[in-house]
Amino acid sequence: MTYAGATQTVVAQPVADPYPVPSVDILGRFRFKAVMVGDATRVDRILLYTYLDADPHPVLLHQAKYLPPYLPSAQPWPITGQQHVYGGQQERELIYSCTLEGMAP
Repeated sequence: MTYAGATQTVVAQPVADPYPVPSVDILGRFRFKAVMVGDATRVDRILLYTYLDADPHPVLLHQAKYLPPYLPSAQPWPITGQQHVYGGQQERELIYSCTLEGMAP
């Protein structure tokens, strides 16, 4: 994901319970949460949340759910394409894309 010229990577690991997965701070302006529900042998769903980091609490700007089937691939498989999310009075822009890796054909 990219915001204000800075790029960072968020890695989601399979979890059974999506609720305790923490969101990631994006330069104090946004929060991003990527959740992969499943285990080492399967992925049941992928959930993505983007929040504006605001007082008194973060505000949900965008939520997406991706369900199987996921295509097995030796290369990272693009799930989302490039996404642009805008928030705040100045309409700040967060750009992100997600890939699924490790599902061998």
